[in-house]
Amino acid sequence: MNLINADCIIAMKEMAENSVDSIITDPPYELGFMGKSWDSTGIAFNVEVWQEALRVLKPGGHLIAFSGSRTYHRMAVAIEDAGFQIRDQIMWVYGSGFPKSHNISKGIDKSENNEVWENNAYGGGNSKCDKCGKWMISGSPCQCPKPIVEFKTAAAKQWDGWGTALKPAHEPMVLARKPVEGTVANNVMTWGVGGLNIDATRVGTDDNLSVGSNNRKNGAINFGMADDKEAQTQSPLGRFPANFIHDGSDEVVALFPDKAGGGHWTKTKVTGFGEFGGGTSEYLGQGEKDGFGSAARFFYCAKASKRDRNEGSVNNHPTVKPTDLMRYLCKLVTPPNGTVLDPFMGSGSTGKACTYEGFNFIGIDQSAEYVEIAKARIGFAKKEKHK
Repeated sequence: MNLINADCIIAMKEMAENSVDSIITDPPYELGFMGKSWDSTGIAFNVEVWQEALRVLKPGGHLIAFSGSRTYHRMAVAIEDAGFQIRDQIMWVYGSGFPKSHNISKGIDKSENNEVWENNAYGGGNSKCDKCGKWMISGSPCQCPKPIVEFKTAAAKQWDGWGTALKPAHEPMVLARKPVEGTVANNVMTWGVGGLNIDATRVGTDDNLSVGSNNRKNGAINFGMADDKEAQTQSPLGRFPANFIHDGSDEVVALFPDKAGGGHWTKTKVTGFGEFGGGTSEYLGQGEKDGFGSAARFFYCAKASKRDRNEGSVNNHPTVKPTDLMRYLCKLVTPPNGTVLDPFMGSGSTGKACTYEGFNFIGIDQSAEYVEIAKARIGFAKKEKHK
């Protein structure tokens, strides 16, 4: 584990060419989130960042980079312009986003000097409601009663119900690859990278996958014809990983019917799969006996819990990614014992994931405060792993 407190461009310039196996990172979304200066510098759109990332990555190595729905295109173009091949876009879909829409009718009243008190502010850790004076939980609105708004202007009444933004419900990731040397087969033999670890990231299921699915039979892959009774009883490897990841929330699950033209999927208590580390969790994993679709076909990972955020240190970083998600992504694009680079390390979620999965890690961040938090969180993971 090598944690570096520096500008990522400067730090990567000091790294050897073709020296890392994968890059998994959560750059600034360039939205000025919560007033943070580091989220509005334009660094994620800087081609030089991704040129250096390309240089240090082995031929055929993969890059996964998060972004926001509004700014993804700018980052993706910069990555492509640096020389990467865009291979796919992975979607992380969730139901817990907060709308940040401006109420146009209230804005009109205010512009006419008819002040309308609003109670839709969200707490930022040490915030008080400006109406009732109570402390607000970080990321949550105050629960005190809201007044009935009476519009004072005709224009405000006309624009009642209009806003400026949709509720955020997904974060896209670029999946890109450094060009291979020759064929993929030649590249993986030469550099040890170039492919995706499909079997290591399959989505667990209790179903006996048969038609159109892979089963192990006597150590080999069997593609399970319908009349192959023996193949249908084999233990499945799991569902093929997709470019869709969800958080298991009711809003997302309701989008998936349990069968073609049928009703909707319901949550079931299942042990062991869906989340790394095992244990019993609320996960969508049983009942696909008819082979039709449900949310259980896709990898499940909720947003980072308070416990996950603060393991090892009080973590005040506002955009922490869940460890389970980062473990999944690391396994997808990194060979065993490989080295993962995160040039925008933040509070160290990628490094924490690498610790659990046995990967080497190089993390870079310009904030000394976040580097110390990352050290503590990774240190916690090391202790947990060796218990």
